[in-house]
Amino acid sequence: EMKLFMRWSLNLTTKRSQGFRLASFLLGLLLPLSLAGNNGYQLWLNYEPLASTVQQENYKEAVGTIFLKNDSPTKAVIQKELDLALGGMLAYKVPFSDQINSQCKLLIDLADSRSVQDRIPSPDLEKIEAEGFLITRAGGRLIITAKDELGLLYGTFRFIQLIQRQASLESLLVQDHPKIKKRILNHWDNLDRTVERGYAGFSIWNWHELPEYIDQRYIDYARANASIGINGTVVTNVNANALVFREDYLEKAAALADAFRPYGIKLYLTARFSSPIEQGGLATADPLDPQVQEWWNERVKEIYALIPDFGGFLVKANSEGQPGPQQYNRTHADGANLLAKAVAPYGGIVMWRAFVYSDEEPTDRAKQAYDEFVPLDGKFLPNVLIQVKNGPIDFQPREPIHPLFGAMEKTPLMMEFQITKEYLGQGTHLVGLANMYEEILQTDTYVKGEGSTVAKLIDGSLFKQELTGIAGVANIGTALNWTGNLFGQADWFAFGKFAWDSEVSARAIFGEWSELTWGQRPKVLGVSQQLLSDSYEACVQYMTPIGLHHIMAAGHHYGPGPWVSKMSRADWTSVYYHKAGKAGLGFDRTASGSNALEQYAAPFRQQYEQPENCPLPFLLWFHHVAWDEELSTGRTLWEELCWQYNEGAKKAESFLSLWSQLKGEIDEERFLQVQQHLKIQAREAKWWRDACLSYFQTFSEMDFPEGYPKPAQELEYYQKLSHPYAPGIRPRW
Repeated sequence: EMKLFMRWSLNLTTKRSQGFRLASFLLGLLLPLSLAGNNGYQLWLNYEPLASTVQQENYKEAVGTIFLKNDSPTKAVIQKELDLALGGMLAYKVPFSDQINSQCKLLIDLADSRSVQDRIPSPDLEKIEAEGFLITRAGGRLIITAKDELGLLYGTFRFIQLIQRQASLESLLVQDHPKIKKRILNHWDNLDRTVERGYAGFSIWNWHELPEYIDQRYIDYARANASIGINGTVVTNVNANALVFREDYLEKAAALADAFRPYGIKLYLTARFSSPIEQGGLATADPLDPQVQEWWNERVKEIYALIPDFGGFLVKANSEGQPGPQQYNRTHADGANLLAKAVAPYGGIVMWRAFVYSDEEPTDRAKQAYDEFVPLDGKFLPNVLIQVKNGPIDFQPREPIHPLFGAMEKTPLMMEFQITKEYLGQGTHLVGLANMYEEILQTDTYVKGEGSTVAKLIDGSLFKQELTGIAGVANIGTALNWTGNLFGQADWFAFGKFAWDSEVSARAIFGEWSELTWGQRPKVLGVSQQLLSDSYEACVQYMTPIGLHHIMAAGHHYGPGPWVSKMSRADWTSVYYHKAGKAGLGFDRTASGSNALEQYAAPFRQQYEQPENCPLPFLLWFHHVAWDEELSTGRTLWEELCWQYNEGAKKAESFLSLWSQLKGEIDEERFLQVQQHLKIQAREAKWWRDACLSYFQTFSEMDFPEGYPKPAQELEYYQKLSHPYAPGIRPRW
């Protein structure tokens, strides 16, 4: 009965602020706060009452009555969020006023209003940029101001987070703005509610019940994204379905856009390039055909009539069997510009993915995107962004930066990160992806000399580009806690933070997420941050150390499969990438091999050209190395491989022990969620270690170093394991 009551009371946090305060009050009578149930649905918007009544009173006094003119949908959202947050944390009914009086201690207003201009010097207001905000103390009052309503919304969330983290409001001065304009989640969600590479249940979009039924989850999704500065969402899969352009489905999409709009989130759709054939009845989808152009113009006109702020299209074309302009001997630029012309009059954009496969199997798939797109630099219309995965293969645990970054000075590139962990343990492994995001963003391309980082490229500052963007493939589903693995929330949060500021540190993000999620509990915070900080490197070690890549099982990519050799394309197999043999291991991408290194700037290339100088994490990515060759660590390649796999597995085991220290320190429900996933992770890390080393030993023909555990089973055992219902497999129609 108590569990049922706790679930009911906490679910009210997404319904009504008044109900939440009542539930919080009753819970306070029934249970110590630290033991109250929590299923993780609240994410980092965890507005639990502050532990100290003195703190509560201090914040109440600082806020007083809030001056806010609730005269727009976004301002209504601001008021509702403040009511929910301050009511929950400070346990009182927040008073609001649309007139400034002596009780108004917090003013929320636009920078061009008299209420702000009379109190803040003009130079400070002039520094505020689009979607940015200023939180300050002036004339004895707290002020949140911005040049637009979105800035007010983001500033309000930041103010709430300051109280969540129990920051001082004295001498307050926070001025911030997003460095990247388009900060977008990509949902690989299908219209039948399956999710490609989804590990948290089914799609949250219930297309069958739209447009009439607006699930509260859509609103809470928008709240969560707005709280971390995300301003766009692509709600359909990149492996697109032309059905979305049917009139009834456009009406469904419009209903979602209406729900998102007050939170500053624009809706985007994926465009299947063959839609003029499949939905328009045309004989061709040739981008230079006038009938095709007219069909797209009419569809776009129809979309904007329903969704005035429609963001535009995301397109996957001529890749993995998806239709595209190359079928008609046209270029990617021809295809992208077709759609860009259609949406340009309405302010829309086109995000054209650079994840491509040519029809012919290449000598090195890592080179394909560069070869296809660099010759087209400058040929795309100004409202086209080329969306590039962080690495040249496919969201591997660790990859060098994509060679396209820095290679197209006349064309804006947007980063595509994967938040869902297709190749990083899927829904069962805790892996702090912020470390990977930071590693990629801070990598120097050297294209304009030292300091030409990927971060500066995608925020537009390197090549002085106006249109900028970043995308993250979402890890969101119908799981109660949104992401399946509770720590997967930290990756969603981290993506939003890097999208807002590509120069932020992973360490700062881990600290902020932990405080907002767990509250001010030093022991819990220490464990949470350590798990997030150490887990990415551990995952790389027990899956793909020293530059190995794409050795996962075929199809579902769940678990190890370095032996995969029979697929319809060679570049879908594992053996294509690791090239294990009696002579050694690794893919030679130097001038003596595929010469993929030539696609990078000379200073970048020089770091990796010689195996003796190549950084160990990328050694087997760029070089084929003999099993008995001594590495920089003093170990041979075989010994290093054994050490890395074993070290990663040991770390995964230690995560479980570390988390177990928190029993009784946090609510039992979330404790058990994490504990059970860590048990799976520890077991699967050993599976990865034993399976991969068993396989590679058949080529090295060397004994396991003394003191290292031998595989628990024979190689044949691992090769015969089957997982036909692993989640996230791409649907086959």
